[in-house]
Amino acid sequence: MTKITHISQLDMNKTYSYADYLTWQLDEIVELIKGKISLMSPAPNLGHQRIERNLIIDIGSYLRGKKCQLFPAPFDVRLYDRQKSLLTNQDIYSVVQPGVCVICNPNFLDKQGCNGAPDWIIEILSKGNSKKEMQVKFALYQESGVQEYWIIYPNDVAIHQFILDENRHYQLNAMFTDDDAATPALFPDLKLDLPQLFESV
Repeated sequence: MTKITHISQLDMNKTYSYADYLTWQLDEIVELIKGKISLMSPAPNLGHQRIERNLIIDIGSYLRGKKCQLFPAPFDVRLYDRQKSLLTNQDIYSVVQPGVCVICNPNFLDKQGCNGAPDWIIEILSKGNSKKEMQVKFALYQESGVQEYWIIYPNDVAIHQFILDENRHYQLNAMFTDDDAATPALFPDLKLDLPQLFESV
C-alpha cells in the first residue's frame, strides 16, 4: 500500500472512509464530509483564536467537576445518522474537526476522539469557511443528532443558536449580540458575556 503523505496523492472525487483517513500521514488537517475530502481553512486569525480561547476558558471552568467534557480542535469527531448504532471505522464516512465541542456521553469517547454526535458544537466563522459551516456542516450536524449548534460571527459580534427539535430539524432558538449574555439550552445556568467573549476581536 502506498503511504499517503501529501494531499496531492488523494483523489478529491473519490469516497473515503474513516479507516482510510486513519492511514494518511498528512501535514494538512482535513475533514471527511460523507466520504469526500474537505480541506480546512488556513490558520485562523488572531480574533478567531481569541474567541476560541475565551470559550475554552469560560465553558471549561463551568464544566469542571461535571460529567460533560469540552474538546477544542483538532479533535476527530466521527458522525453518522444518530439512528444507527456505533459503527466501525470502515463504515464511517464523516469525520470533522469542530472548533469547540462538548460531549456528555463518556461512551462516545475513545483514544481516537469522539465516535458519535457531541451534545453541543460551536463553530467560529472565518474567511473561507462560512459556506461550509452554514450549509454543509449545518446539514451534517442536524442529521447526526447534535442537539445544540452555535455559529459565531466575529465581524458582527453575534451568535446564532440552533436547537434540534422533535422532528430532528434545527430551529433558530436565539440570536445573541451586542451586550447580551449567551446561554446554552443544555446548560441554562451558564452565561457567556458577549463583550468579554469578543474582547479585543
